[in-house]
Amino acid sequence: MYTVIGITGQVGGATARALLKNGKKVRAIVRDKAKASTWEAAGVELTVASLDDAAGLETAFRGAEGVFAMVPPCFAPAAGYPETRGIVAVLRRALQSAKPARAVYLSSVGAHQSNGLGLITQSHILEQEMKSLTIPNAFIRAAWFMENSQWDVAPARERGEINAFLAPLDRPFPMVATEDIGQLIAKTLQQEWSGNRYLELEGPRRYSQLDAAETFARLLNRPVVAKAVPREKWQSLFEGQGTSPDRTAPRIEMLDGFNSGWIDFERGPETEHFRGTRTQEEVFQDLLQKTG
Repeated sequence: MYTVIGITGQVGGATARALLKNGKKVRAIVRDKAKASTWEAAGVELTVASLDDAAGLETAFRGAEGVFAMVPPCFAPAAGYPETRGIVAVLRRALQSAKPARAVYLSSVGAHQSNGLGLITQSHILEQEMKSLTIPNAFIRAAWFMENSQWDVAPARERGEINAFLAPLDRPFPMVATEDIGQLIAKTLQQEWSGNRYLELEGPRRYSQLDAAETFARLLNRPVVAKAVPREKWQSLFEGQGTSPDRTAPRIEMLDGFNSGWIDFERGPETEHFRGTRTQEEVFQDLLQKTG
């Protein structure tokens, strides 16, 4: 039995699909069984608990061969990331009490750094708190999600342009498909090791914002250009999207970290590096089909 958090999301869902395909039993932690009814029909055991419920999580973790844990991303966190710290503390308490055979966590490229990460600070907090657990831990440091381009589908289709925050436009960045992340998580859950592992994951190649525009153009059969959004406009743009003025800084700091090269893989002696197989074109094709 493998326990999965976030089964209704992209990474958790990909993890569960891979485990089920391998003939494994899956237990999913959900807040609302109705929203995961298709998973129950597929044979997944649903357990109702929230990420602030240590007792409920402990029950779901107990007896598991492995646990996949993640912290839902907070895109407009308060100063000091209290939202993430609270969830991580509860997860740690539940895992320490339940003592599953092993745990795998969704982390991020750059999480080894202690500053200059912006939103990725949430992954750094997760790693720092969980690495002292007395169970085997594995942290999947995933690259930029290719699925982040879902926000580019409408403007690419309707106006023939995408807004680019990663710069310069021709610089390739490490990116990965969420399906590949789930595949690696499922594979790791079924392995045995001791101590802590750090698994870096990116796609088959790196992609620039010009690559993204060209891929959309090819799939949509129309011209698509990438337009760099000037940094001085980021603050007002994010506020226009609904982010409180005092909570835009982490997102800006993260983008600065990627653009400066500060946020990248560690590739140290204690890390393992993997490449997924899904291409940007395959992911974008899926995004276009989902949006009609």
